[in-house]
Amino acid sequence: MGDRISPRRWRLYVITDERLGRGRSHLQIAEAALRGGADVIQLRDKEASSGRLFRAALELRKLTRDAKVPFIVNDRLDVALAADADGVHVGQVDLPASVVRRILGPGKILGVSAETVEEAMTAEKDGADYLGVGPVFEARGTKADAGEPLGLELIAQVRLRCRLPIVAIGGIHAENARKVREAGADAVAVISAVVAAEDIAQAARRLKHRLCAAEEDPGK
Repeated sequence: MGDRISPRRWRLYVITDERLGRGRSHLQIAEAALRGGADVIQLRDKEASSGRLFRAALELRKLTRDAKVPFIVNDRLDVALAADADGVHVGQVDLPASVVRRILGPGKILGVSAETVEEAMTAEKDGADYLGVGPVFEARGTKADAGEPLGLELIAQVRLRCRLPIVAIGGIHAENARKVREAGADAVAVISAVVAAEDIAQAARRLKHRLCAAEEDPGK
């Protein structure tokens, strides 16, 4: 895995969602997020047909490759492989991480969602490259399948038990991003805080600034 796409270097992970995008497409959302400093883009669409999702994936693949930013597809291993995405992110009810890793091969990124320390440890053993841990705070109506908020303590516990990079998710925005980093997360994944903003690039830039400030001056 090249250094530019290593999850350890990520800080701002933006997940596209057309339902929240104020009429903007996955491509338009991703373009603006990249202008604002997103370190990784994930294509997420639970409702699109396979054909439509594949076409969106091809557009994002070209965009992110030109920007030298990693591109991840949510859930859909077939679409990720077909579009030559940098990786795929799976949840606990999707294909097992060990199976996904076998199909993906060693050169692609595998992210796995974890809501407990045990799930995180299993994902690490099964070949994950990073952990999507949360929901940390109460999400703002972005994920119908999001569970109860698990808090910053879960981030801290997973950090103690796992060596993998942690991407925290769930209700994270500019005002609480520093706390998430201080709890041990390497990056934060956001949907509504950026995608639903009137100015996506500005929202991403503000959040990235907060994350970088926490890193440069952790005492504040």
